Amino acid sequence: MRRRVVVTGIGMINPMGHDVATVWSGLKESKSGVAPTTLFDASGFPTKISAEVKNWDITDTGESAEIWRDRGRHTKFAAGAAKQAVADSGIADALIDPVRFGIYLGSGEGNQDFLTFTKMMAAALEDGDYNAAKFIAAGLAILNPAKELEQEPNMPAAHLAAMFNAQGPNFNCLTACAASSQAIGEATELIRRGDADVMLAGGTHSMIHPFGVTGFNLLTALSTSNTNPTKASRPFDRERDGFVLGEGSAMVILEELESAKKRGAAIYGEVLGYGTTADAYRITDIPPDGHGGIAAMRMAIADAGLQPQQIGYVNAHGTSTQVNDKVETLACKEVFGEFAPKIPVSSTKSMMGHLIAAAGVTEMIVCLLAIRDGVLPPTINYENPDPLCDLDYVPNFAREAEVRYALNNSFGFGGQNVTLCLGRYSN
Repeated sequence: MRRRVVVTGIGMINPMGHDVATVWSGLKESKSGVAPTTLFDASGFPTKISAEVKNWDITDTGESAEIWRDRGRHTKFAAGAAKQAVADSGIADALIDPVRFGIYLGSGEGNQDFLTFTKMMAAALEDGDYNAAKFIAAGLAILNPAKELEQEPNMPAAHLAAMFNAQGPNFNCLTACAASSQAIGEATELIRRGDADVMLAGGTHSMIHPFGVTGFNLLTALSTSNTNPTKASRPFDRERDGFVLGEGSAMVILEELESAKKRGAAIYGEVLGYGTTADAYRITDIPPDGHGGIAAMRMAIADAGLQPQQIGYVNAHGTSTQVNDKVETLACKEVFGEFAPKIPVSSTKSMMGHLIAAAGVTEMIVCLLAIRDGVLPPTINYENPDPLCDLDYVPNFAREAEVRYALNNSFGFGGQNVTLCLGRYSN
């Protein structure tokens, strides 16, 4: 028998708030965290809006501003969310062997030092030509080595291991928008097969900077509905024109069931199924038949030992792009068949934007809260029905509903697909 994996602690920081209770309340109230971008001057960009984390600092967690000065914005978010999850779980007070306590994150790259890079480029230009030697000399003179190190995607996991004395397996994956869901799935497998008893897992990311916005604008993936920011993210709506870039972090404590029961831990729910596939198609396009997403959903449901009709809620990837929403709808119809119109599907990205590597774990926590409280978060800004998106998207307002099993979809650029199946814990 494989070991069962339950969730005993949760934490998050994102554009909707700085803790789980605030975020969950905002989602149920159909609030939006989207506003004009303030982290840099976006006035010259096609997209001038984003979903930023506002009015939060690492010192809010009791950490030293000096120690954390050169660490990335996303690393600070990770520390804040992780401290919440660890405290919530009570795991720090348990007699857990440190070697049996690991970290698995889906973390993005660190801060991009855009200003310093432009200074290096300016120094390298000589009569209109690029001088590599001058570029290197300028870099050696002005780059901060600590900040350069902090750009590595594995750094949040390293810092969290030191913070919590987690001496067990330590991994980071960066499979784009599927990263933190993949981290949850892989951390679950580590516990299932006996390589760890407890895993701190989740994701963190911030791409609200000139490089990040430039890249997504070049891909025409971002909404340009700048005049009404809170209406810009509109998954499954006929007038959708792209996603809104968000930032933040979410973390969970995954624990082997007997370990959790032995210490009397409160249990949010159980990770029942994990499906992961690759489209093997194109980098930024989803295959029109949705075969990768379909396979991931079916794999997760089968891994959980369930039938499709037993799923009571799907938290969709639901980015608010024309292609994703259409193909994800098609995938749900293929997986659920005649039951598809009866299974609620919503996208919380309509409110908090797309947290990229941190999106999956954030939405996984939303699934657990929906199961716990019997409340389905809405897809806000759903105003213009699209004939190609014709499922029950829980439009505009939260809904009370009994949910025992939920799916969380995460589909990333590069063709990565991850689906998690969450369930109410029962003996």
